[in-house]
Amino acid sequence: MDAHVGRFMDSVGSIFRGSDTLPWCDRDIIAGCEREVAEAANEEQRNDSLMRLSWALVHSRLPEDVNRGIGMLEASLDRSSTHLETREKLYLLAVGHYRNGDYTRSRQLSERCLEIQPDWRQALTLQRLIEEKTKRDGMIGMAIITGAFGVVGLVAGGIIAAASSSRKK
Repeated sequence: MDAHVGRFMDSVGSIFRGSDTLPWCDRDIIAGCEREVAEAANEEQRNDSLMRLSWALVHSRLPEDVNRGIGMLEASLDRSSTHLETREKLYLLAVGHYRNGDYTRSRQLSERCLEIQPDWRQALTLQRLIEEKTKRDGMIGMAIITGAFGVVGLVAGGIIAAASSSRKK
């Protein structure tokens, strides 16, 4: 259990070391969090364990884990007892949507976090990652479109040249 908690804390700590990427979570940590939920002695421990499990799921490399975490967080969002808890859940939802490639939804959720706490570093970092990702994806998309138009232009030019040379004969 100590090893599980240590890996979990290392993973969480990467956010605070100024890393440019979100931490990843592996199946061992998720399994440990699932055991914590099952072994919780009271409702408070169960809620804390469910938050850790949600965190682990949305930071997973497996889309089915990420989707499961999103579902858990969406189901529990209305039951948040404090602004801090709401902020945490919104942030984790934003991370989950970022992992799924839904940058628009991720941005919306991170903005809601910043409405609650405007200077929250984690949400600001996530927004920066979203902006970088959408810029990079946009540039890749433009390169693909430009390349496609170039190929179409070459083919059209070849057809026109062939038609022109056949008329001259």
